[in-house]
Amino acid sequence: MILQYNLQFFAKDGPGGEKTEEPTSKKLEDARKEGQVAKSKEVTSAFEMLAAFVMLRFLMEYIGTVFVGNMSQLYSQIPEYAKLYDGHIQTQTFRMLFTMSLLRILQVIAPFLIAGFLVAFIANVIQVKWKVTGKPLQPKFNKLNPVSGFKRIFSKNSLMELVKSFLKLTLIGYVVYDYLKKNMPPLYQLYDVSLNQGIAQVGTLVLNLGIRIALFYMLIAAADFAYQKIKFKNDMKMTKQEVKDEYKNQEGDPQIKGKQRQRMMEASRRRMMQQLPEADVVITNPTHFAVAIKYDPETYDAPFVVAKGADYLAQKIKDVAKENHIEIVENKPLARMLYANVDVGSVVPPELYQAVAEVLAFVYHLQGKV
Repeated sequence: MILQYNLQFFAKDGPGGEKTEEPTSKKLEDARKEGQVAKSKEVTSAFEMLAAFVMLRFLMEYIGTVFVGNMSQLYSQIPEYAKLYDGHIQTQTFRMLFTMSLLRILQVIAPFLIAGFLVAFIANVIQVKWKVTGKPLQPKFNKLNPVSGFKRIFSKNSLMELVKSFLKLTLIGYVVYDYLKKNMPPLYQLYDVSLNQGIAQVGTLVLNLGIRIALFYMLIAAADFAYQKIKFKNDMKMTKQEVKDEYKNQEGDPQIKGKQRQRMMEASRRRMMQQLPEADVVITNPTHFAVAIKYDPETYDAPFVVAKGADYLAQKIKDVAKENHIEIVENKPLARMLYANVDVGSVVPPELYQAVAEVLAFVYHLQGKV
């Protein structure tokens, strides 16, 4: 039998409580602005390594041709310049030759640099999507605290990084050992081939090994990315008190909002009671509801509600009506309908015209207006 229980019952309701609550969208967005995202550095490194070895695999012949041609040209020009200056080469001439060689080497390296930048950019966008923020680049002087630094060195995260590095080196070392073990026979025959053929064989061996390491490294990166996602989710969890505090900051303190609503209702009631003496009639339940009606053709085409209330407020409306000699008419169904369906300041709906008109006609008859 499996017992299921909710960790929420064991959580403390305070700042020091257990982080059992899922992170809110606001906390995740704030963390993203601070540069705190679920990202694995191994993913970027793996893609960069794979891209570099794949490019070398296809451009190896071109790179070798350019490099050999550049060196041959450089060494062929040195004797010519030396003859011009009695066996000596001027510093300016040497600088010119060195600069030309460096530029040609940069032409070969430039595609790799551009590809590395693009691969790193794409790998990061895939992991965390597009979000530009400069906060991670801002200096954090609290990191200069030696106590905090000591804690970071011996923290759980540092220990996990150490374990990951050890496993990574062990697994990659095994891949290298296994590959070289299977490809040792061709290496034993290098003494029997020309220099160019030997360089080509060793280069091919190194590139194939590099691609194999990069592919295996991508598996490690995928596992690390999954770990970083889980770790980030756990780090972002909140205590019950943090959720409450965030709600208060966003929506306002419920107690303060309740007091504000109460003050607004009291102000609305005061305005309503001030307008009550202008009413023509008060229709009652008679004890639970009271609705004050006024008909002013110059203001509205139909009668409108001046004030309404239930229980205590209904009694107050009746008291004010008596003080101002306003007729009070008992009509239970009409009082309920008006109270439930018509707001203060709104006109009576057409379906109640007949009933309200009869009450007003009765009041006007008592007052001698008709």
